[in-house]
Amino acid sequence: QVQLVESGGGLVQAGGSLRLSCTASGRTFSNNNMGWFRQAPGKERDFVAAISWSGITTYYTDSVKGRFTISRDNAKNTVYLQMNSLKSEDTAIYYCALDKFVRRILSVLPTAYDYWGQGTQVTVSS
Repeated sequence: QVQLVESGGGLVQAGGSLRLSCTASGRTFSNNNMGWFRQAPGKERDFVAAISWSGITTYYTDSVKGRFTISRDNAKNTVYLQMNSLKSEDTAIYYCALDKFVRRILSVLPTAYDYWGQGTQVTVSS
């Protein structure tokens, strides 16, 4: 049974930084793509960032490019999202996700991911 557990969310002032972590258990995920999504109140779950199984390829939604960085440590079964220069519009619940298929082409679509964490709240005050 795969479990994803996010941590690192919280309340931060605009312009501040947070680092989210997502640790997978139940299997190793060194051959699986990982992604971060977010959902603001009353809105759909949106793509934020994704990283390929190798760590070589990364994708970002336009609104976070240059501010957020996704990375992974396969030895620790953990994926990170470093968030800098946070804005009030970044306020949302952040979810990590895992693609169960190995070495697949990286996707930004939520339907490409099979396992999801419970989410961690990020609140940016202006």
